[in-house]
Amino acid sequence: MTDIEKVRLLIGAVVSAAFPLDAEIQAFLDLGGSVFMAAALALKSWAATGIEAMKSETIGDYRYEKGAVDNALKLAANYEARDSQTPAFAYAEMDLTGSGEVVED
Repeated sequence: MTDIEKVRLLIGAVVSAAFPLDAEIQAFLDLGGSVFMAAALALKSWAATGIEAMKSETIGDYRYEKGAVDNALKLAANYEARDSQTPAFAYAEMDLTGSGEVVED
């Protein structure tokens, strides 16, 4: 699964439909630096474009209300927190000397 597909999975079908081009999702990846941050940016972007215009809206058989925007923002915050708690590399666990010794100052 590509990073673009992972972001689409995390943001859900409704928000993903707002960004139909893979280049748009790639832009969130470029800006965010990780799949979770890209998903958070996409959710926030979607919420920002709709927050003023809607109290509720119906598109075909689908209806969403302001609660959908609130939920998107909560999910974005969850992804941001998860990203901040995920170390880029586990340096504390790596033995770069190969000796297994602990060096203290």
